[in-house]
Amino acid sequence: MEVLTVLNYAGVVVFAATGALAASRKQLDLIGFLFLAAITGVGGGTLRDLLLDQVPVFWVVEPNYIVACVATGVVVFFTAHLIEWRYRLLIWLDAIGLAAYCVMGAALGLAATGSPTIAMVTGTLTATCGGVLRDLLAEEPSVLLRPEIYISAALAGAGAFTAADALGFPAHVSSAAGFAVALALRGGAIHYGWTIPRYRPRPGRDPDDALKKR
Repeated sequence: MEVLTVLNYAGVVVFAATGALAASRKQLDLIGFLFLAAITGVGGGTLRDLLLDQVPVFWVVEPNYIVACVATGVVVFFTAHLIEWRYRLLIWLDAIGLAAYCVMGAALGLAATGSPTIAMVTGTLTATCGGVLRDLLAEEPSVLLRPEIYISAALAGAGAFTAADALGFPAHVSSAAGFAVALALRGGAIHYGWTIPRYRPRPGRDPDDALKKR
């Protein structure tokens, strides 16, 4: 199995697990587990394929991705009660899924368009949109609103993969580089609270002062 196929399955399964864990926190029934697992597992990849006009989307062409989401949801439904630190696990699994999916999305974007810019965009969207949908549907705090690095990690991972590919490295080396960069940044953000500078509001100018200077 090719390294990018492995990453795609890894991203789907890991994100599906985070969706099912979110369902466990909300104490949903089995159907709720399967729904959140599937939406989270294939959501980012579906958006990527639609933007690249790759239809039918990947999970329609290869239904095993949906089977993987369903199987993951069932496993988590029967085992989530054994994990007391479910939210912490959800965050770390999300980091692994993000690292895998940013590389996969970038690779598909690059193959479809040949544009490094589009590759970085599709890598970032693929890696983050599933988590956004999960948090929205499960009414969890959105990954987009957390202070630590998230989207930047996906962007950096996609950029590292694209740069390594442009330098002529083999696919497995480029993929490993992108995965490692994204996971290191996201992992550091989770463990150490790494952030990037945030907007700090400042008092605006008095309208009367602005008029006087005209």
